[in-house]
Amino acid sequence: MTRSDIFSHFSNLSYLPRWGVLLLDMLLSIIAFAISIAVGSHFFTYTGDALLNFSMQAIVLVIVQVIFFCVFRTFSGIIRYSTFMDILKVLSSVMATTILLLITNLVFDIQIGAKPFLNTVLIIYLPMAFILLVCFRIGVKTIYESVMQNWGHSKKVFIYGTKSAGQAIAKMLRSSGAMASYRPVGFISDGRDMRVHSIQGLNVYLMSEKTIAIMKSKGVSDVIVSPIKMKEINPAQDLQIFLKNDINILTAPAITKFGDNNEEEVHIGRIESIHIEDLLERPTININTDNVSAIIKDQIVMITGAAGSIGSEIVRQVLSFYPKAAILLEQAESPLHDLRMDLQHQFPDEIFIPIIGDVRNREKMREVFEEYHPDVVFHAAAYKHVPLMEEFPNEAIQANVLGTKNVADLSVEFGVKRFVMISTDKAVNPTNVMGASKRIAEIYVQSLFRKLHQENPNCTKFITTRFGNVLGSNGSVIPFFKKQIAQGGPVTVTHPDIIRFFMTIPEACTLVLEAATLGNGGEIFVFDMGHPVKIADLARNMIRLAGYRPDIDIHITYTGLRPGEKLYEEVLNQKETTLPTTNNKIMIARVREVEYQQAQQQIETLITTSQRENAMNTVAQMKQIVPEFKSKNSIFEQLDKRN
Repeated sequence: MTRSDIFSHFSNLSYLPRWGVLLLDMLLSIIAFAISIAVGSHFFTYTGDALLNFSMQAIVLVIVQVIFFCVFRTFSGIIRYSTFMDILKVLSSVMATTILLLITNLVFDIQIGAKPFLNTVLIIYLPMAFILLVCFRIGVKTIYESVMQNWGHSKKVFIYGTKSAGQAIAKMLRSSGAMASYRPVGFISDGRDMRVHSIQGLNVYLMSEKTIAIMKSKGVSDVIVSPIKMKEINPAQDLQIFLKNDINILTAPAITKFGDNNEEEVHIGRIESIHIEDLLERPTININTDNVSAIIKDQIVMITGAAGSIGSEIVRQVLSFYPKAAILLEQAESPLHDLRMDLQHQFPDEIFIPIIGDVRNREKMREVFEEYHPDVVFHAAAYKHVPLMEEFPNEAIQANVLGTKNVADLSVEFGVKRFVMISTDKAVNPTNVMGASKRIAEIYVQSLFRKLHQENPNCTKFITTRFGNVLGSNGSVIPFFKKQIAQGGPVTVTHPDIIRFFMTIPEACTLVLEAATLGNGGEIFVFDMGHPVKIADLARNMIRLAGYRPDIDIHITYTGLRPGEKLYEEVLNQKETTLPTTNNKIMIARVREVEYQQAQQQIETLITTSQRENAMNTVAQMKQIVPEFKSKNSIFEQLDKRN
């Protein structure tokens, strides 16, 4: 029989049934009693005889002991996975047996002047029985874990994080025995939670290159980051040491429950590979939910582009604040259908009304406004893909400019209280049609508000929000890279030095809601996007997280900048400055102001031109409205040379 055959047979052994554990504990109790008699006889001289002979004493003691085994359920656990609680149960049952029999002796001695048991034997029995019962459990557990360590198929793993969640991961993996995919062999601390040097018998190491070397010497190629630790660190920076050393990073979702004593208990979900989104995610953003609730609760809220990446998340966050109704406007049928199915499950008690409609169709938009009279509008409908809009600038104007103008004008006509427009960092010093079209939309709603506010301070408040790329949005780089990696590569990056700002979809939408409460009208709010990410580094990290080696297993190729693309995105125009708000993640951009009459005339002309299918004329007029619009890697660069 081979070693693997022995392991297979051993690991597949069934758990000892409860009655079997009880019988073994009874046998050990008898042995402990016999040893107690032998030890007592050797060290003590008994002056009188007990009422019961040794055989009857043993029978009565075992009966009493079994009763307390049942009371404390010492046999209910699995011996090979015994814990400290199991040891306490054993101690409690043995102590209860000894105390009861000593009390019995006392009662008999008072009543008839004789004892059924020898007190000395009972006192010796307590530690002797406890030692035998505990040694039995520890012995089985130690032998089993030793066999699993030497012959098991599970991979060795370090756990990063020494608090409750990290300890829960270790316990979960150990209790899984042969079925565990991973076996903990050490803990890692970054010093902030370094209070002990050993946990559950495993060494705790400080985060360092030396620890990485120790991991490799032990044959460890995986680290599990506890969910609590993920919240305390900056994953993009603090986990790089593992990625650079080809250590697979795993994590597990935390499931917090409350025990019988109402104390918080941390349970751990399934171990899985960390996602690139986890590395880029930033600390949780705190917003003033009271302010958000004040503008949404019991209001009719309309979201355009409701089934898109941003729109659908805004819908979910809006519904969590109990609006009177949410109007979900979307021109794409299938995504809207999918969104409705999700919302019916997620928000069964909330009212939401899906509507197929296109913001470019003014008459359809009028029908919607006439029927529902929204109080708040979140305008997320837009064309967003830079290369496509470079090919179809007329469509960009129709969707991003005309669509915004239609919804904005109707919002004024029907007395909407707040209009929140979703813009982009590509509107700053635009180098492409998409970014310029969004900047023109910004100009229109800003100039419209200033005109209206002069006539009526209680007019519709137009608020604009700008932010960069969102993780996992439709057509974004991360899903594209995942697909390429799954196909075996290569992963295509446009330029080795290209960088982008990233934000999670929930984070961006949370800030949109907060900005909606901060705005008094006419502001362009820009979000703190954190540190820019080099796309080439992003690709390498994604390859490593997938278990491959960059430039060895999967190659990265550079394809050149696409039309309209630039190496880096700006959050603010060089001529613009910012003002702080009550939320340090949100700032107000001070931008070039345009009079409404001028903006309206130029934009009306631009919309008319875009309907004539002459792309070059359309872009030329865009550059007149947005002088800072300088094309890059595009056929429209020739227009800049004329100026």
